[in-house]
Amino acid sequence: MKEVYKNFIGGKWVEAKSKKIFENRNPADWGDVIGIFPASGHDDLAKAVEAAKKGFEIWRRVPPPKRGLIIQKAGEILLERKEEIAKLMTREMGKILDETRGDIQEAVDTALYMAGEGRRLFGVTTTSELPNKTCMAIRTPIGVAGIISPWNFPIAIPAWKIFPALICGNAVVFKPASDAPAVATIFVETLLEAGVPESAINLVYGSGSEVGMSIAKHPDVKVVSFTGSSETGKYLAEICGKALKRLSLEMGGKNAQIVMDDADVDLAVDGAVWGGFGTTGQRCTATSRVILHKKIHDEFLDRLVERAKKIRIGNGLKPDTQMGPLINEVQLKKVERYVEIGIKEGAKLACGGKRYIKGECSKGFFFEPTIFTDVKPNYRIAQEEIFGPVVSAIKIANLDEAIAVLNGTQYGLSSSIYTKDVGKAFYAIKEINAGITYVNAPTIGAETHLPFGGTKNTGNGHRESGFWVLDTYSEWKAVYIDYSGTLQRAQIDTYKKEG
Repeated sequence: MKEVYKNFIGGKWVEAKSKKIFENRNPADWGDVIGIFPASGHDDLAKAVEAAKKGFEIWRRVPPPKRGLIIQKAGEILLERKEEIAKLMTREMGKILDETRGDIQEAVDTALYMAGEGRRLFGVTTTSELPNKTCMAIRTPIGVAGIISPWNFPIAIPAWKIFPALICGNAVVFKPASDAPAVATIFVETLLEAGVPESAINLVYGSGSEVGMSIAKHPDVKVVSFTGSSETGKYLAEICGKALKRLSLEMGGKNAQIVMDDADVDLAVDGAVWGGFGTTGQRCTATSRVILHKKIHDEFLDRLVERAKKIRIGNGLKPDTQMGPLINEVQLKKVERYVEIGIKEGAKLACGGKRYIKGECSKGFFFEPTIFTDVKPNYRIAQEEIFGPVVSAIKIANLDEAIAVLNGTQYGLSSSIYTKDVGKAFYAIKEINAGITYVNAPTIGAETHLPFGGTKNTGNGHRESGFWVLDTYSEWKAVYIDYSGTLQRAQIDTYKKEG
C-alpha cells in the first residue's frame, strides 16, 4: 500500500485544500512508488504563513541557549535514525547509501554547530563619542522565513537553512523539492520531537510554480532562502526585490579542477572521479570541467577515462554501487541533449554518452559516466550547467591561462587546483573568482563551519553554513544607552567648543 503524506500546518497534518496529489517515484526503479503527496497551492501556503506568524511570537521569546538545546536534540535524533533516513533518501532521489548517510551527517553536524550559536549569537559592545554613554549592536530575528530547498541534498540543505533560521528566533515555512519530498516529513517530525513549537515549523508540499512563488510573494514572509537554478533565482530576486524582501540565493555552478604539470596525477584523477561522478554529477559543486596542463593532459585523460569506464552503475541501495541514476526523465533527456550539443560543437567523446540500460537499470534513469576531450572554453558544454555525469577536458599551457579559463563562465561557485608548488596554489587562490577554492582536493566536499556560496550568477552575496549564515536570518539593531542625565547630541556636542 502506498504511503500517503500530508502537509504540516499550524500543528496538524492536513491534506491540500484542493485535494490534489502527486506521486513520488524511485528514479532507479520507476515502478517503485515512494508515496502520495499533497499538491498544495496558495491557500495552503497562506494558512502555513498565518500559523508561522503565531509560532514566531512564541519561538522568538525562547532564550537562544534553549533554542540551541532543542536543535542539538534534533541532531541527535537524526543521528539515531541515520540508516532509516538514508535508505528512504536513496529510494527517492537515487544517490548511493554512502552519500545519503553523508547527507544526514551534514545535517547532524549543522545542528551541533548551530546549537553552539545559541550561546553565542555574538553582538558588539563599543564605545561612544559622548561621555556617560555606551553603545552596542545586537541580533534580532526577522519573522517568518520561507525555505525552498532542492532534491539533491534533501536533508543537508534544509538543515543549512532551517537550523540557523530557528536559532535566530524565526519561524519557518518549508517547501521541499517535489522530486525528493518524503524525507522532509521525517525532518519536520524530528524538529517537533526535539521541542520546536508546532506552529514555528510548517511544511507545505507542492510545485515551485505554485508554493515556491507563493512563498516569495506573500507579504508576511520576511526572508526567503532558495537553492536551485539561476533562472529561477533571478525571477525570485525580481519578486522579492519589489517587496524589499531579504532573499538568499544559492544557484548554479560550472566548476573546474585545474591540474598543473607538477601535480600528483593519481591524486588529481581521484579528485576528478569523485568530483565529476559523485551524486551522478548532480551537485551544484560538481566538477564539470578539468583544465589540464599540456604536459600531463594525455596521461591524466587516459587514467580518468579508464577509471570512469569501471564505475559500477546501479541502484544506490546495493552496497557495491558507485553511481546511481539521474533524478528523472527530464534530466536524462537534458543530459542526452548536451551530449549531442558537445559532439556537434566538435568535442570528442572519450567515453560514455549514452543511457545505461543493462539489467535492472532499464527500469530507471541511468546514464554512463561521460568524458569529452578537445573541448574549447567557449563550447556550450564548457559554459552551461548540465547537472549530470559529464566532464569536459580543456588543455592549457600555463597557470594564467588555466585561471582565465576557469573564471570564464557566468558562475563562480567552487574551484580546485592540483599542484605541489605552494606559490602557484596561493596565486590561484588570489586570482580565482569563486566562493570556494580547494587545493589538492576536488570541487566537492564543503564542511559545515565554513561559508558556502558563490560569486557572479551563482548567488547574490549571502552565504550558507558557519556563522556567516546568521546574517541572512537576523537583523542588526544598534543600541545607545545614555546614563548622563542630560541631552547629548552626537556629532554636534562631540565637537562643540567650550567657552
